[in-house]
Amino acid sequence: MATIEHSEIINAPPERVFELLRRVEDFADYSDLIRSIETLGENRYRWHVRAVGMDWAFDVMVTEIQPPCVLAWESLDGVKNQGRYRLREVPEGTEVALTLSYEIRNRLMEKAVNKAAKPLVGKVSRQILERVEARLHDKQV
Repeated sequence: MATIEHSEIINAPPERVFELLRRVEDFADYSDLIRSIETLGENRYRWHVRAVGMDWAFDVMVTEIQPPCVLAWESLDGVKNQGRYRLREVPEGTEVALTLSYEIRNRLMEKAVNKAAKPLVGKVSRQILERVEARLHDKQV
């Protein structure tokens, strides 16, 4: 399984950051690549994403919720993947660490995806965390 990691510091307390990350359906507001997210119930969501020139739809289930420290999920179909946000209080606010693991069974496809996935996931993660931070600061005004 390939793993991608990304972390950033958000200038806000973990409770406030977690509150926004927990609203999975709002992630479409945080990234240009996420077209929409449908709530399916029971912590399940259908994501509609536009990436590498293609439209993708896949279902995920939130598997762990430990406010304000952990939010984890795994795919229910499509590319097998699982991810986890870990939040940790630091002097500057909150360190948010994303770990995303995925598995592709086709070797040729895996090489192509691996080449594109790391920068793509990094871009999406940065976009999400920057927009979460912006939303947190908009609420303070």
